[in-house]
Amino acid sequence: MDKKEVIFVLLNNFADWEGAYISTCLNMGVKPGCSIKYKVKTLSLSKDPISSIGGFRVLPDYDINDLPNDYAGLILIGGMNWFLPEANPIASLVKKAIAENKLVAGICNASVYLGMHGFLNHVKHTSNTLDYLKQYAGTQYTGEANYINDQAVRDNNIVTANGNAPLEFCREILYQLDAATPEIIEETYSFYKNEL
Repeated sequence: MDKKEVIFVLLNNFADWEGAYISTCLNMGVKPGCSIKYKVKTLSLSKDPISSIGGFRVLPDYDINDLPNDYAGLILIGGMNWFLPEANPIASLVKKAIAENKLVAGICNASVYLGMHGFLNHVKHTSNTLDYLKQYAGTQYTGEANYINDQAVRDNNIVTANGNAPLEFCREILYQLDAATPEIIEETYSFYKNEL
């Protein structure tokens, strides 16, 4: 079976820890012995190397002009650069993915970016706090009534999480992608969260 690609959208100075659990669970299987349904690829504004906040250098697989059509979803990893004008071209990729009912996930400031471009106005969602979201998302964000004060929220094909919730983000994405049975997803979440 061909594995579908899940595309991690990374900007320079991305928060490397926010995608670590989900990339591992997708690329290697949710737990040892599980079937592997997905493979992880990366995308940035160009194919030039980018660096994470923690100093990891990444050579993106794709840039904004060569994203393949047949992929399972976009996962936007946080970092301060989502607030810069240079990030604006990513919005067209997100819009297309949502229109095609593909997974779109954003954590921390990437969730704010989704709000900045109006993608959260009609779905349940979360972010770093409602006040923070409203402060940085601006006038395109009108979804306050759909805000849920929780670590991670999944509604339709959109997953959002605050910056302190990489494990909850991972869990909701695994559910959305049907990456394993609910029992295995919960067992994996509990193992990482509680070491049980």
